This record gives sequence, C-alpha cells and structure tokens, in this order.
Amino acid sequence: MTHLPSGAVPERQPIFNLPGVVLFLLGALILIHAIRTWVLSSDADIEILLLFAFIPVRITDLTAFGVPFPGGRAAQVWSFASYAFLHADWSHLIFNGLWLAAFGSPVAVRFGPARFLVYSLAGAIGGAALHLAIYPSSTIPMIGASAAVSAHMAGAARFVFSGSGSLVGMRRGDPSAYHRPAPPLTAILQNRSALTFLAVWFIMNLLFGLFGGSGTIASGAIAWEAHIGGFLAGLLLFPLLDPVRRP
Repeated sequence: MTHLPSGAVPERQPIFNLPGVVLFLLGALILIHAIRTWVLSSDADIEILLLFAFIPVRITDLTAFGVPFPGGRAAQVWSFASYAFLHADWSHLIFNGLWLAAFGSPVAVRFGPARFLVYSLAGAIGGAALHLAIYPSSTIPMIGASAAVSAHMAGAARFVFSGSGSLVGMRRGDPSAYHRPAPPLTAILQNRSALTFLAVWFIMNLLFGLFGGSGTIASGAIAWEAHIGGFLAGLLLFPLLDPVRRP
C-alpha cells in the first residue's frame, strides 16, 4: 500500500485521456456544425452541402442537372473526404463523436497523429468509394464521419480484444499495452470477443440497410454501405500503417 505524505492532496486525473488528435477532430466537427447551424443562412448551408458533401452523380456525370456542380472537377476529388466533416444534425454528430472517442482513441495512441489522420482519411475514402460503386447515379448528398469511425473500429478490433489496450485510453492504464504487436487477422477471427463484436456490427449495418428510411441526405443508417466500405478499408490498411511490427 502506498501512503501519501501528511497533508498531501491526491492528484486528480480525468477518467478518460483522449489523444490530442482525437480532441482536435472532435473540436473541428463541433465547430463546423455550430457554424452551419447558428451562423450560416439556409441557402448558404445548401451551398456548403453542394460543395463538400459526397454526391455520387457528381463523379459519374458532372452536368447531370444541366448545370455544373459547385466546385467543378476539384470537388470530385475533395468530396471523397470533405463529406466526413458535415453532419445532418446534432444527434448525428454526437453519435459519431462518441464512437470516435471510444474507437479512435486507442488507434490514435498506437498510430500517432500523422498515421491516425491518414488512416481516418483512408476510411472516409473507402466508405465513399463503396457508396459510389453501389449507387453511381445517386443524387442524394452523403455526409457524416461514420465511414472514418468504422475504420477506427476495424483498427481497434485488431488489437484491443487481445488484451493490448482498451477502447478508451485510461491514464491509470499501462501505456505499453497499446504498443504490443497485434495478432494476425486469422487469430482475431478466432477470438470470441472480436468475432462477437464484428458480427453485431455487421448485423446492425445490415438491418440499417434493410429497414433504414430514405431522405434528402444520406447519413447514419441510410449510408450503411459507407460504413462497410470504411470498415473494410481500415481492416485491410491496418497492417500497412501499424508502426508496431510483429517479431
């Protein structure tokens, strides 16, 4: 048992120790949505959606509506990533923010800021690419960070279920746990906890796809294909970006 010196006050530490890059992304998402909600007019917000949301028909037919899309060919490139910074409403943002904190944190601790941002970008691009492949002529804007967060889920599944870290970084935990070699994918597929997590996640997305509603913006349950695309991108790219090598 450790005894504190007389009169000493125990150091208070926060329960969760979110990495700086995760806090930065959360702050950016909140700031962007706050500006769209409370500062911009409805017409200006529509312009933002047309500029930065991912719209499949923008890629396949730039003049589908008889006039060029805002942003032109440049938006065909940046919209593969920029859509992830926009959200339909506060509940959509809060939901993605909680998942980003839970699943993005262990990956950010393991990867470091630069690799984590590249990994997140790859997840967003993977989600948009699969959405485009399934709905090449869709005119519905897709927004939300769900595909990037799905990549974080795939990355976390590669090492947290083997005892190497936890979903949210704890100050009182062992930092070295996040930097142990990740088991091979075949071992993960034999881990009951990991398999249960993956099965529940895919079933939820399947149900969202079958019973999710439709609307003027593809987000949340409506963009379930993007979730799958982001998850697969994260699962496949994890060993390429993982700085911790297996012996």
